Amino acid sequence: MKMIVVFEKAPRLRHIGHLDLMRAMQRALRRSGLPLCYSQGFNPHILLSFAAPLSVGMPGRREIMEVPLSEEMTAEAFLQKLSSALPPDLPCLEARGVDDRHPAPMALLSAAVYEAKMEAIPEGLSAAIEEFLAQKEIPAVRKTKSGLKDCDLRPMIYDLSLTGGVLRMTLALCEKATCKPDLLLDSLFAFSGLPRPRALITRTALLGEKDGALVPLEAL
Repeated sequence: MKMIVVFEKAPRLRHIGHLDLMRAMQRALRRSGLPLCYSQGFNPHILLSFAAPLSVGMPGRREIMEVPLSEEMTAEAFLQKLSSALPPDLPCLEARGVDDRHPAPMALLSAAVYEAKMEAIPEGLSAAIEEFLAQKEIPAVRKTKSGLKDCDLRPMIYDLSLTGGVLRMTLALCEKATCKPDLLLDSLFAFSGLPRPRALITRTALLGEKDGALVPLEAL
């Protein structure tokens, strides 16, 4: 069986990179005494996978990982054992047992929700967002493994709104198309001509698609 686990990467750990986060979680899993599955070979390692790496400097409120187990167990027992081995700033929030044939979270991922908490809200930002989204195309240049590439951000933006000083963004995050929040903010403020304030960006949810609608990934 496999456990689909929802965990939080608190703001205090935001500067920890993905590989360090993976090592920390592997160490906690070893300490937990859970019946884990290991790879074959000279240096066996825990078969652990994450739905999507978090950028350095970004907290995550509902991150998702998949943990294969060699024995059946309840989600409650799994959470109790793993939580006892984790630090307070890396808590596990939920767990759900699924069959080994269940698709990996990474394969089901379609989008992510981000919140940018800005130090100051430039006057006219709400109106600028409306004009920004009214564009049929939003040209930008994004970094890829093969270099810089031109792209159109508009089809990658599912939602963009400003509420109470927090900019909320729902953006594509999958193999076919990915819009990073920093690229969106650069494009938005360049379009508006407004100064871009400093902001703490948090990934608040990972989403998959079901019946044509975006739903929490952990529910799939």
